Amino acid sequence: MRIMFGNWKYIAKNIWFLLPFAIAPAAFLALSLDYDAISGLTHGFFSGEPRAGFLIFLRAFGFIRIDGVAGGLFSLAAFVSVVVCMSLMLSIVEKHMRIGKRTFSGAFSHLPSLLGTATLLTLLYVALYEAWAVVLSALLFVISALDSTALVYLLYIVILAASVLALLYLVTVFYLWLPCKQITGFNAYDSFLYSYRLLIGVRWRLVAALSFSFIGLFVVAVGASFLYAYLFWPVAFLVYIVLFLGFCIRMETVYFETDKLDREDLIRSYREL
Repeated sequence: MRIMFGNWKYIAKNIWFLLPFAIAPAAFLALSLDYDAISGLTHGFFSGEPRAGFLIFLRAFGFIRIDGVAGGLFSLAAFVSVVVCMSLMLSIVEKHMRIGKRTFSGAFSHLPSLLGTATLLTLLYVALYEAWAVVLSALLFVISALDSTALVYLLYIVILAASVLALLYLVTVFYLWLPCKQITGFNAYDSFLYSYRLLIGVRWRLVAALSFSFIGLFVVAVGASFLYAYLFWPVAFLVYIVLFLGFCIRMETVYFETDKLDREDLIRSYREL
């Protein structure tokens, strides 16, 4: 259960401590969504015409916006803010869990040691996600050429579900890398090997936990695409706050759980009862 919900319990208890780190990433991630492509795709899907061009699929599913310069800048800002804010947040969360002290002090002193790995990890995830988006868009575009609309709908759902499962499985490969390097001090390669070994026993539980977040984002994005643009982005912003915090904090809670480390933040809370 800690793999599934341990991060949400920590977030609920420390939301005001964590929230400042999620605002910038959530804002730029929301602005990285291509409203026109998502809205056009979902309106067509639910109106009985699921077919679309390859670029529409790619713009709807991709992280990097290709509809203009402003969109590309939003995606770049999202990348930078995720790297910096994730590094700062995980440094103070790790200290809180390790020694039970919840303060903002020392966050920037740990930034140089985390920034390189956080940048590489984010690059890997962006590259993995964009490759997934390209392959998925190509498959959906090919399927859309079929004459049977019912078959198109069926294959869309099957391929989307299978591709999401494959994506999340690959995401778990690197999931504990950053907290492992942060806590153990190993070099990048050794920390990756060690984190991968820790992950093996909980991989499918982690995939299940991540899938709930992904499905939640998908459902909200589809629902919000029927709203006007000025309502779509605030909704996406709120969703990304939750997803960013959940994704990052789960790294720490799962690492402490799999490496059998005591959580001083929990021990101190018990002492206060």
